[in-house]
Amino acid sequence: MISYDDRDGYIWMDGEFIEWRNAKVHILTHALHYGSSVFEGERCYGGKIFKSIDHSKRLINSGKLMDIPITYTVDQIEDIKEKVIEKSKLSDLYVRAIAWRGSGTDMGVASENNRVRMAVAAWEWGAYYGDAKFKGAKLNISRWKRPSPETIPCFAKAAGLYMICTQSKHEAQQKGCSDSLMMDYRGHVAEATGANVFFVKNNVVHTPKPDCFLNGITRQTVIQILKDKGIEVVERHILPNEMEEFEQCWLTGTAAEVTPVGKVEQYNFEVGALTREVSKEYENLVRS
Repeated sequence: MISYDDRDGYIWMDGEFIEWRNAKVHILTHALHYGSSVFEGERCYGGKIFKSIDHSKRLINSGKLMDIPITYTVDQIEDIKEKVIEKSKLSDLYVRAIAWRGSGTDMGVASENNRVRMAVAAWEWGAYYGDAKFKGAKLNISRWKRPSPETIPCFAKAAGLYMICTQSKHEAQQKGCSDSLMMDYRGHVAEATGANVFFVKNNVVHTPKPDCFLNGITRQTVIQILKDKGIEVVERHILPNEMEEFEQCWLTGTAAEVTPVGKVEQYNFEVGALTREVSKEYENLVRS
C-alpha cells in the first residue's frame, strides 16, 4: 500500500493545482484541532461522477449546517471536479472534495476569522469491502450509537461526526469483521460506519428511517431502483431483534456501492436473488 501523502499527481487546492506531495496545511489549522471540516466522497465511472451535482449540493449544505460557508457555487465545484479528473488521466476514480477552516487569527473554539479553504483530490480505489462485495460482509454491533439530532448537526457530512465511526470500525476489524452496525440513540438499527443498511423479508425491503443520520445518495438511488422494480420499500424504525426474521441484508454507499451482508453478530443472511439483482442494476446504472 502506498501512503496517501506520498503519491504522484496533483491535488486542487484553493484555486490551483498543487503537486500531490506538497498539498499540505499548517499544524495549527483549525480543522485539525476542532474538526471544522465537511467533505464528500464520490465515485467516478468511465470519466463521469455518478450523481455529481447531488454531491456538490450536499457539500455546500453541509458547510451551512456546520457554519463553514463555502463560497464556491455548485457549477464551480462541478468544473473543479472535471478538471481534477482530466488531470488524473484516469477514468475510474474515487473523488474527495473537502472544505475546512484553515489557520488564522483564531485558535480557540471559535473560528470565524479563519478563512474556509477547499481541496479536491482523486485516486484509484477498488471495492470498499474487498471480496465481501461478492461473498457477503461480516459485521459486529458497535457499542457507540448515532446521536440525537439535538446534539449534533446529524445531516451534515462532517469530519467530526465520523469519530465514533472510526472507533467502531477499528473494533470491528480487530474482531475480523468488515464493518460495524450502529444503533441510534433510541436503540433502533441506524447504519454502518459509512453506509446505509437494507433488509429483506418476504420480498419486502425494510430500511431504517434516516431521522438522525445521512439519507445517503446511494440509499436514495437504490430505493428508486427497488420502486421501479415494483418492490415495496418500508422506511421505519427497526429494532435489533428484528434482524432474526430478515432473510437478506445489504449496505449502500458511494464507497460501498451495494455490498451484501452475510452476518451481523448472531444474525445470518443469505446473499439472495434480490440482493444480487439490486447490486447488478446499480452497477449498470452508474456506468450507463
